Amino acid sequence: RRAFAYEAFVRSYAPALPTPADLFRAAERLDRLPEIGRAIRARVAAELGQATGDAKEFVNLHPCDLDDDALFGSRNPLASVADRIVLEITERASLEDIREGSLRLAALRRMGFKLAVDDLGAGYAGLSAFARLEPDVVKLDMSLVRGIPEAPTKQRVVRSMRELCGELGMLVVVEGVETPEERDVLAGLGCQLQQGYLFARPAAGFPPARF
Repeated sequence: RRAFAYEAFVRSYAPALPTPADLFRAAERLDRLPEIGRAIRARVAAELGQATGDAKEFVNLHPCDLDDDALFGSRNPLASVADRIVLEITERASLEDIREGSLRLAALRRMGFKLAVDDLGAGYAGLSAFARLEPDVVKLDMSLVRGIPEAPTKQRVVRSMRELCGELGMLVVVEGVETPEERDVLAGLGCQLQQGYLFARPAAGFPPARF
């Protein structure tokens, strides 16, 4: 019943870019993805001091950001607070396409960052990233959460994935928790780190969590 971490969400107020997907598609077309990544990291670094206590911050990292040399060393504004940052690898691009991907991920770990895989359970891509990244944190997709109180099969899947991650020394975060029933069933399955609208909705700054 405390805020273990927050997640940085991207929102645009431009009418032509109403969703994050629209923003990233436009940046990709204009070959400006690195600029978006740098702007996000600078904003997170500037606002992290407002977070509660020593809570961590999850920051989405486009795989293409791994090709940006500014992510590494003192040029990354998050470098000085790396011990509080979990870099969440999204699936918009394949890790196979990243130049020296494994070496670059290792470099981020040496800087003190933790790595997370997002949306595990949503499809093959997430499972592939899980096997390749050996992440510190695994996020289970909301598709496994929705309706789980009445779905014994989903309960077995979540319990098995939580046990596997535990054996591998990985933390598990369950996404998309929206009802007290979902929260309680997941807690009974050993999932103590949960994220979703039940606790807080996306908002500017660091909204207080409801338990």
